[in-house]
This record gives sequence, C-alpha cells and structure tokens, in this order.
Amino acid sequence: MSDLVLELNNLQTHFFTDSGEVPAVDGVSIKVHKGEVVGIVGESGCGKSVTSLSVMQLVPTPPGKIVGGEINFKGENLVNTSEKRMKKIRGNEISMIFQEPMTSLNPLFTIGNQLREAIRIHQKINKREARSKAIDMLRIVGIPRADAVIDEYPHQLSGGMRQRVMIAMAMSCNPELLIADEPTTALDVTIQAQILDLMRNLNDEKDTAILLITHDLGVVAEICDRVVVMYSGQVVEEGTTREILKDPKHPYSKGLIKSLPKIHEREQKLYSIPGTVPKPKMGRVGCRFAPRCEFAFDRCFQEDPELYSIENDRLSRCFLYDQKEGDRTENAEANIGS
Repeated sequence: MSDLVLELNNLQTHFFTDSGEVPAVDGVSIKVHKGEVVGIVGESGCGKSVTSLSVMQLVPTPPGKIVGGEINFKGENLVNTSEKRMKKIRGNEISMIFQEPMTSLNPLFTIGNQLREAIRIHQKINKREARSKAIDMLRIVGIPRADAVIDEYPHQLSGGMRQRVMIAMAMSCNPELLIADEPTTALDVTIQAQILDLMRNLNDEKDTAILLITHDLGVVAEICDRVVVMYSGQVVEEGTTREILKDPKHPYSKGLIKSLPKIHEREQKLYSIPGTVPKPKMGRVGCRFAPRCEFAFDRCFQEDPELYSIENDRLSRCFLYDQKEGDRTENAEANIGS
C-alpha cells in the first residue's frame, strides 16, 4: 500500500553468546501504516525491545546481529544500510522514545543543549533558531516555563517532565515513524494519562505512525489501533485493538486478558498463566507456548505452527485455526472459547 511506512518481513535478530546462539527475534513480520498506532505486547523477554532496536539499527554488535529478514522503511531495506545513512534517518525520519528518560538524557548537559543538537544535526538552522524551535517543542509537549526549563539539567525535572522532553526531542524533526518503548513505565497514572494524550494528539496533528511497545494492556486500549502479541521472539496473534481485547484467539492472548483484574468482579486470587517463558534457543521444535497451554495436543510439540489467517485480517499462530484440521479445529475452538 502507498501509505505503508514500515514493514518487517521475517526479521531475525540473534545474539551470539558464550552459551550459544540466542534467537531473540525469530521471524517477526509487522506492518505499520501512515497515521496508525500499532502496539506490541507480551511478557518481558519476548523480543519487543530488540525488535525496535533492530529497526533503529541500535542492536549492540557484538553480540547481537540481524541474521535474516527485511526492515523496509518507505520501500528502503534498512538491514544493510550504512551507518552514515542511518544517522540521517535516526531522529529525522524515525525517532525513538526510550523506556527510561533518566538514562537516555545526558546528565552533564542542559535540556536545551540536547534538544538543539537533535535539531541542528538534521536541519540547517543556526543556534538561535534551534533554541527557539526547542522552546516551542517544549511548549507543545506541555512543559510550563519552557524558556527557563531549556537551561535546566535533567536531574532538576520530574520523571514525567523528563519523558516529555524525550517526546519533544523525538518529535522535533517531524518524523514519519515514532517508536515508543514503554514510554509510561514508572510514571504515576495521572502523568501516564497525560503522556498518552500527548502522543495521541501528536499522532492526530502530524499523522505520525507510532509503534508502541508495552506490557500494559490498559495503555493499548487507550491509544492503539492494532495490536501485535509476541511470545518467545515470535508474533503469535495480530488484530485490531477491539478484537484482541474483546475476543482473543490465541491461548496466550486469552491468558493475558484473563489475568487482568476486573472491577465488577470480586476475586480472591488473580489468574496467572502457568509456567514461565522458555529461554530462546536454536533448533526448538513445536509451538513455543505448548508447555504452558492447556489446549496443547501432540501436533503442538512436533511441528512449528504458522500464522494462520482467521477473519477480518486477523492472524493467530495456533494449530486450532489451521483450516486443514477441519472439524477438529472447530471442536478445539469451541473448547477454547468455553
């Protein structure tokens, strides 16, 4: 499609360690269109952040390396792009909001120094113009006293204010794609809501595509148009936010939704998915979720499931939705829905 901004095709990012080769991202395919907000959810260690770092070509090498697949940004494959070219893309056409703003902002430089640097690298303007634009960006993201804050240091700001600075820095060059890696982690709910409103407003006004990485389904419900569920380095389900939250298909997605507390119900103990996420390793055979799945059968341990198409462009990596299974699939769907 002409409005396709980012397309990941069978992306594979591995880490080469003393313990062996680790497939952190194993065949991930995701599409993000202009003006769309796509959420990536899953437990810690499922490959969400490594996927985003792969897009930005920021995977530490060694030990990490993209060993296969494509990262197509507006038709250009970034996998084999030179570092010189990536420096022109990062912060300009693709920006990223990192998870912890205190470690992302340099404590030795003022907010203004860091904002102006990002602007001047990609735009041919002088220091005075860069300062003026930096102040305007701080105001846009809702920071009061912007003309004073620009001369302050990161430690003088609260967590929410630092995250706003990161968003201002990311949006300063009007990128076509914004990658947000858990931008509301460690923020209180009031500030979290403000940050989400800010991101949605920027998305509406600038028509910027957003790839939001989070494990908070409440954040997903608030801002995302589509959701990609990842597990053990793979995409296990994809659909619209409403479809995923109202009617999840994959057993893992069902477990995530089931584990959420319900306001209208009194429960002595919250549901939790049994077992733990397996360590990624080469040569694994069978469904990654099978050891934790109550609906697993023999085939789940013997073959690798594909991403099966269901209805309305929904995808699920589960043999329960393999059309070749015929009546057994229908019976299995009835069981999993009960």
